[in-house]
Amino acid sequence: PKMNELGKKFSLGGLVDRLQAKEIFIDRINQLAASALKKGIKILIENNVLSHENRSINPFLIVDHNEAVEIILKTADNVGLLIDLAHLKVSSQSMGFCKYEFLEATSEHTYAYHLSDNDGLSDTNNLCGALEFSEEISKAGTQPIIGTQINFKFNSEIGILPLIAKNRKGYETILKLSSNSYLSNHENSFPYCHINDLINNSEGIIVLSGSLQSLSGKLFTKNKLDELIDLYNLLNQNFVNDFYIEIQRHDDVNEKQFEQVNLNLSYKYKIPIIATHEVFYLDETMHEAHDALLCIKNKTYISDKDRIKLSKNHNYKNDREMLSLFSDLPEALTNNFNLPYKCHYKANYSKPLLPEITSEDNLNPDKILEDEALKGLEQKFKFNFIENEKNKNIQDLFNKYKQRLDHEISIIIQMKYSSYFLIVSDYIKWAKNNYIPVGPGRGSGAGSLVAWCLSITDVDPIKFNLIFERFLNPDRISMPDFDIDFCEEKRDLVFDYLTKKYPNSVAHIITFGKLKARMVIRDVGRVLGLSYGFVDAISKMIPFDPSRPQSLTECIAGEPRLQKLIKEDPRVKKLTDLSLKLEGLNRNVATHAAGVVIADKKLTDIVPLYKDNTASLLLPSTQFDMYSAENAGLIKFDFLGLKTLTVINKTQNIIKKKN
Repeated sequence: PKMNELGKKFSLGGLVDRLQAKEIFIDRINQLAASALKKGIKILIENNVLSHENRSINPFLIVDHNEAVEIILKTADNVGLLIDLAHLKVSSQSMGFCKYEFLEATSEHTYAYHLSDNDGLSDTNNLCGALEFSEEISKAGTQPIIGTQINFKFNSEIGILPLIAKNRKGYETILKLSSNSYLSNHENSFPYCHINDLINNSEGIIVLSGSLQSLSGKLFTKNKLDELIDLYNLLNQNFVNDFYIEIQRHDDVNEKQFEQVNLNLSYKYKIPIIATHEVFYLDETMHEAHDALLCIKNKTYISDKDRIKLSKNHNYKNDREMLSLFSDLPEALTNNFNLPYKCHYKANYSKPLLPEITSEDNLNPDKILEDEALKGLEQKFKFNFIENEKNKNIQDLFNKYKQRLDHEISIIIQMKYSSYFLIVSDYIKWAKNNYIPVGPGRGSGAGSLVAWCLSITDVDPIKFNLIFERFLNPDRISMPDFDIDFCEEKRDLVFDYLTKKYPNSVAHIITFGKLKARMVIRDVGRVLGLSYGFVDAISKMIPFDPSRPQSLTECIAGEPRLQKLIKEDPRVKKLTDLSLKLEGLNRNVATHAAGVVIADKKLTDIVPLYKDNTASLLLPSTQFDMYSAENAGLIKFDFLGLKTLTVINKTQNIIKKKN
């Protein structure tokens, strides 16, 4: 963040009383006035009263809050300063159905939507977008504030608490808490941790009380006020100056009553309040689409009276709107302004992180690779080559292979991929030694002689004139990628071996199903209450060609019948309008068909993990998708379950029994 005297002076501790807030605002006004004088703008400050353009206002004896906000903001605009309030609770579309709009904070988007210098990600029950958010929003010069909302069990109640990482330690802690909420909960229910897990890992974390949908909101709704007080005191004692009671003003049901209780508890127990606003979409025009998305998630209809329904005020608000909304609570705004100064961590991309391979002789991976590859080549010549008319001189032929082997090894060592080859070779040899069918090799990896010598492939690349540089090329830096086929029914045995060899360091990769053109029409049509036949007829007008996917806009442009229906039938118009806004968002989570990552340490130190307890998968999954996982330094290994190998293996076993 751009540090200034104001930020440095008040970046520590939680501000409670209005005297402190008043002092800060006076400093802010003086700062505006000093900057204004340099630009020739006359601003008069006398007895803390600010006068500008023949109007005067005392921010602390305010009669008309809107006028006060307008004067302060107009002064700031003229001087060229920003108030820089932070949106700490921006939701992305990660994990499917997590609200509505992912904030792609490129420079263009940032300036278009007037983001402040500090904006925070706060998805519920996941950190899927943390790395991407951190990287993209920082490109625009905006400080990323990484947070999440995790379910915690307090007494008999389970609900979310928002957490924000102050530093690297805090980021690592919320990674582990998010992972443990899935991995430690073996029930077929939603993920959660115990409140003691949070209390015992308090370093580097800021805790907010949450909205009406949070743990505190549930206690309030169920009239468990004594438990609410106990929760607030517990958090306040363990997160000294880092626990804030949130004040939100979305006009949601019961929000005003909840605010009054929170203000009373803040005053009574001297807990600082903070103004926050949950951002689920960028502008108000997206409210109806977000409402439809909630119905898709919860399998309800828009016409249902008892469903979850939010107000229209969850859009991104600028500083002027936030100041106006909370003008009667200057200390809440002050704490919002100051909180980002506590946060100074950005999740960064990492170089590849592979387990360190060593031997009993303490040889490094490069030396081990050379020895194993040469040993493998000698074994191949011992059993695969015989001296005949075609191979009159075995030694000359061996020298030819050795020369190619040395060339490949030099490139592999230069690119620092020795450990990768050794890891792949190890689990393939283990599979073959344990009678698990393994494919002979596919793709460009079959062009590697080193792979053949290490038993990764069963194809001699020299015999078939295959080129190594198609697989690995120092002029085109990219990770090697072996696609290895395993017997579909025995693939889990290989995963079991890996979890024992690399404990807590192996996981699947998460994938996200998207609301594509046909799917979004069907889903939106259902929640609107349109008949199945009616929606089915419309969806069939949309071409389905996976090899040449088209957006919904392109499909409408190329289908005159659909264009006619949109003009003539208001139901179709509404259906397509909402679908166009939701198209492309994440719909559901799944597991990558083949991708598995293996790390050099506990995965929860690097990425957050996810596990669906209703599925029968042996391994957890990363919350980061394939691209974010690789950017975090994880290496993807492909384990393809091939039914053909299973059929061949069963056929062989039947023949052996008959003979």
